[in-house]
Amino acid sequence: MRILAVSLDLDDTLWPIEPAILAAERHLDDWLKRHHAAVAEAWPIAALRDLREQVSAERPDLSHDFTTQRLLTLERAFAACGIGNEHVDAAFEVYYAARNRVDCYPDALPALAALSARLPLVSISNGNADLERIGLRQHFRHSISARELGVAKPAAAIFHEACARLGVAPENVLHVGDDPLLDVIGAHAAGLHTAWLNRHAATWAERVAQYPAHADATPDLEIRDLGELARWIEDQGKTK
Repeated sequence: MRILAVSLDLDDTLWPIEPAILAAERHLDDWLKRHHAAVAEAWPIAALRDLREQVSAERPDLSHDFTTQRLLTLERAFAACGIGNEHVDAAFEVYYAARNRVDCYPDALPALAALSARLPLVSISNGNADLERIGLRQHFRHSISARELGVAKPAAAIFHEACARLGVAPENVLHVGDDPLLDVIGAHAAGLHTAWLNRHAATWAERVAQYPAHADATPDLEIRDLGELARWIEDQGKTK
């Protein structure tokens, strides 16, 4: 395995996403209570979450675009209270700013510094995290989102776009992520090598059992944290 570049998932790979989303929902709710009490009363956190799920179900064409899904959700919430779209952007900014205040896993920052000193990195995410806002953009040559490209993991196109931007053939790129289908199975099908980030001591067999069509798929590497990946990359460099 000759690895010349690394692609990385973001949410639940560099940071846990659920706490950030919950905090973003609370910040938005607090803002609505202060500035649009009628909307806050009509759409408490749970109701607004259900509305977003409804928008997602109604608009499968936006499955790759969480930002537009969220904006449409806010438009509907305001409209239901007889308010136009003039406050939607401000409401979204409150949510989005909080969504990007993430707490990285302890191993993430040292690993990013070590990895980016050795190899070019690219992020590949179905989410809408902003690496500039988070403060991690300097570690990455490129950052690719499903929203930008119009297609989401596990589609091969998003992995191939990452390889093209790096100027590295797929067989020389290692994709790293936590999701068996989106990251491991998707990247493998696109011709990349794969590292499954298994932070919770699951077994690959139980995780891949959800995808019987891919029962024979296995990651090239299984790592417990990103420090383990950085050490593996360092060892690979020593054997060249």
